[in-house]
Amino acid sequence: MSNEVIIKDAVKRYGDFTALNGVSLNIKEGEFFTLLGPSGCGKTTLLRMIAGFNSIEAGDFYFGEKRINDVAAHKRDIGMVFQNYAIFPHLTVKENVAYGLKARKTPKKEMDERVAEALKLVQIEHLADRKPNELSGGQQQRVALARAFVIEPSVLLMDEPLSNLDAKLRVQMRTVIKKLQRRLGITTIYVTHDQEEALAISDRIAVMKDGNIMQIGTPNEIYAKPQNPFVAGFIGVSNFLDCDVDGSKVTIQGELSLEIPVQKEFTGKGKLSARPEQLFFSETGMPGHVLFSTFLGDFIEYEVELDNGQSLIVNEYTKDTASVHEDGKRVHLSFDPNRVSLYVAETGEVLSK
Repeated sequence: MSNEVIIKDAVKRYGDFTALNGVSLNIKEGEFFTLLGPSGCGKTTLLRMIAGFNSIEAGDFYFGEKRINDVAAHKRDIGMVFQNYAIFPHLTVKENVAYGLKARKTPKKEMDERVAEALKLVQIEHLADRKPNELSGGQQQRVALARAFVIEPSVLLMDEPLSNLDAKLRVQMRTVIKKLQRRLGITTIYVTHDQEEALAISDRIAVMKDGNIMQIGTPNEIYAKPQNPFVAGFIGVSNFLDCDVDGSKVTIQGELSLEIPVQKEFTGKGKLSARPEQLFFSETGMPGHVLFSTFLGDFIEYEVELDNGQSLIVNEYTKDTASVHEDGKRVHLSFDPNRVSLYVAETGEVLSK
């Protein structure tokens, strides 16, 4: 049943405001694909265009080889899970889950079997006869999931489905969603602004900003090799350092010089991005002192102020150290040149391999 989803040069405008600026995507069959970005970046707008809820100013949308631009929403063979669950308060759990099948005139025997299987999949078969007001938030979300899965759609769309749950339940439910998606193999497009959620649940991620796609890649690619400063700063935590670049030679504040593998030649002002775990304490390097430390179990987070006044976040894993650096201690910081990211300061173009 599953399909690949192909989007070519999608444009959406609201008056003078361009919400999507020529977005193109190729989402593989059976893939868990996430649209990630801050509020107003266009991710929900794009999802609603795929669903048929928003008009399309320009561009082409395909499910497999079928162009769906002019196909009505109810004929697109999609399942949808909303932020607010959108389950019917007057219906029982099993009646809610059966709703889509009933609308498709599924024979009663088959409908009962598929509803029972869906409830078992999301582990709420014991709640079949309850009304939504008798359920917790997590249980209501499972009802919404079962209702979306039970119709066996070609494409499953999810719009911030976990944002109304508490932190612990969000982690639990994202695991449920990922396991279900893998088991059923449905092409899934998921919208979130939560970077940790996107990294944990996705096969691939499209990071969006101002109606444009900034980078597409696996969670590891997005985190380890961000293609521009926006992605580096939006995904996880990054320390940015101004530097001078001359080919592969990089000099930071005139104090630390090193060779960074580059994919193109450039001479001028650069910007280096280093994750907290990519920085480490060393005998030589960028001088500074520890402002304070935070013990977080498996690692210690330090805020280090360099001699030029810039503060950096450094993570040191407890398995790798026997002691904690005291506040005020003089230290030097360095990093592995093969793991950091280097950009042209003015344009944000990536230089590092």
